[in-house]
Amino acid sequence: MQSIPSSVPLALIEDGLAFALFGALTISLLILMAFLFTRGGGSAYDQIGAGGISVEGNYGDGTPAPDSPAARGEREQEIRQMLGARSERLVRRGEPALDIDAELARLLAASSPASSPEGKVEQPPATRDAGLVAEVRQLALARNERRARQGLEPLDVEAEVKRTLDELGA
Repeated sequence: MQSIPSSVPLALIEDGLAFALFGALTISLLILMAFLFTRGGGSAYDQIGAGGISVEGNYGDGTPAPDSPAARGEREQEIRQMLGARSERLVRRGEPALDIDAELARLLAASSPASSPEGKVEQPPATRDAGLVAEVRQLALARNERRARQGLEPLDVEAEVKRTLDELGA
C-alpha cells in the first residue's frame, strides 16, 4: 500500500472549503443585489405594517369627508350613542331619563350656528355657567394684577371676561 502524503488531502480539503466559502458569499451578494433592485422604493422599515388594516394602507382610512352627509350622519349617530349612555347613567342614579332627540337637536343647533343675511355668524343666546364666569373673572383680575406689577395699564375686566368666554365657546 502506498502512502499519500498527509499534506495532499489537507490541501484538497482547504481548497474545497475556500471554494464553498467564496461560492456562498458570491451567491449571497447576488441575492442581495436582486432584492435591492427589485423591491419598491423606500426602506423595508417603511413598509412594516402597510396593509389593509393599517392607517397608511393602500385601501384608504374609510373616513368620509368632514362636510359630507355621511360624516354628519356618523357624527349624529355617535352623539346619539353618547346621549343614550348618559341617559342610562342618569336612570341608574334614580334621576329622570334624558329626552335624547331634544338634546341631540339642541347640541346640533349649538354646534352649527345659522348665518345671518350679512354673512356674519350669529351665536345663539347662551346661558353661561355662573361658576365658569366667576372663574374667568378671577383669571382676568389676576391678569390685571400682573399687568399692574409690570407697570402696564389694567384691562377692562368685563370685556376680558366676555372675550375669554367667547374664545372658549362657553
